[in-house]
Amino acid sequence: MSVAILNGPTVKEFVEDEEGFNKCLEERFTSLDVNGDGVLSKSELSKGFEGFKLLDGDWGSPEEIATMFERFDTDRNGTVDLNEFKVQMKEIMLAVARGIGDSPIQVALDSSSLLMKAVQLEAAKNKN
Repeated sequence: MSVAILNGPTVKEFVEDEEGFNKCLEERFTSLDVNGDGVLSKSELSKGFEGFKLLDGDWGSPEEIATMFERFDTDRNGTVDLNEFKVQMKEIMLAVARGIGDSPIQVALDSSSLLMKAVQLEAAKNKN
């Protein structure tokens, strides 16, 4: 875990960097696709959300997992392909950006999280 400062525009800019954002999503998808079949099962997708905290407790009740999986599985074939994953993760990240707003916040982030990748992208741009 690292402590970082970020704001909504930082996250939005990361998402809008299509090449970099898609590369991060492809890496995340591959890491979640444990059996290497090119799609995510419900259990594989739910692993990607482990550690999330909700207002009413930890993420991961069977109902929450089913709801999240339904949201990602837009073609209703029982799996989530890379395109479905990208579309939903983009939507989630833009919602996070809107929720954070323009004011900077201090957060603890896992070093491999997408939000940390956004912070790192901004830091790299500021060095140039």
